[in-house]
Amino acid sequence: MARLIARNFHVLPLGEAARRLQAGTLPAAAAVITFDDGYADNFEVAWPILAAHGLPATFFIATAFLDGGRMWNDEVIEAFRKVSPGVLDLRQFDLGSHTLSDTVSRIRGYEAVLGKLKYFEHHQRAVVAQEIGRQAAVPERSELMMSRSQLRKLRAAGAEIGAHTHTHPILEGLPDEQALAEIAAGKLEVEAILGETVSVFAYPNGVPGRDYSARHGKMVEKLGFVGAVSTEPRIANVKEDPFHLPRFTPWDRTPQRFAVRCLMQLWNSGGK
Repeated sequence: MARLIARNFHVLPLGEAARRLQAGTLPAAAAVITFDDGYADNFEVAWPILAAHGLPATFFIATAFLDGGRMWNDEVIEAFRKVSPGVLDLRQFDLGSHTLSDTVSRIRGYEAVLGKLKYFEHHQRAVVAQEIGRQAAVPERSELMMSRSQLRKLRAAGAEIGAHTHTHPILEGLPDEQALAEIAAGKLEVEAILGETVSVFAYPNGVPGRDYSARHGKMVEKLGFVGAVSTEPRIANVKEDPFHLPRFTPWDRTPQRFAVRCLMQLWNSGGK
C-alpha cells in the first residue's frame, strides 16, 4: 500500500498542503496521510513503514491520553473484550443489555454501546466509560497510546504533529468557551512537549454540522492554526476552506481495492 502511494501521489505534510492550497501551488495528485488520537502503533508500526518509502505524514494528538491513558471508546472496547462470557447489563446507563458468547457478539455489543455513548455529555461519557471498564476489571493504565518520549521521537524523525484537543470532546456538544479551551489546551500541551509551534488541527469525530460547526473553524483560525481537517468523506478541491478540509478513510486491505477507492473519490469530485 505504501509503495502504491509513493509511486502515484505527491504526498505532503498537512501544513504545507494547506498553505499551497491557498496559494494555488499544489502539485498534481497531491495527498496528505493523517492519523488521529495518538495511538502507540502510529509510532511503532505505521511510521517505520511510511519512512521506509519516504512518505511524510501528519499525526493529531489528543494530549490527555499520553503516557498510559486510554480513550473512552477504548475503555468500552477493552471491557467487552475482557469481561467473562454471559450478560453485560448496562441498562443503568441506558446502554442496553448484551449477551456475550463469542467474538462476534462482543464486537456487536461494543459497537452498539459506542454509537450511543459517543453523544453523551462529555463528562458523563468519560465517567460512564470508566465505570464500564471498572465493572469488567480493565486495568487503569494502558500501553495503547504514545508516550511523550515517543511523540518527541516521532517529530524528530520528521513527522508532522498536529493538535486534536485535550480530551477529545465532541465540540458541538460543549459551550463555546469550553470548546475554545479544549482546542487551545491541546495545542499548548503539544507545543510544550515538542518545544515548537503546532499549526494543524483535526476536529474530534469530525462530522461537519454534527460534531463541529463553522464557529469552531473560527476558533481554530484565531488560535493560529493554518489548516484543519474534518471527516467529511471526499477529496479537497482548489476552492476549499483550509479550516474545513475533508478527508476520506480508505479501509481497504489490498492495494487494488485502495486504488479503486481513490479513483472513485476522484471521479465523485469531478477530477478536481
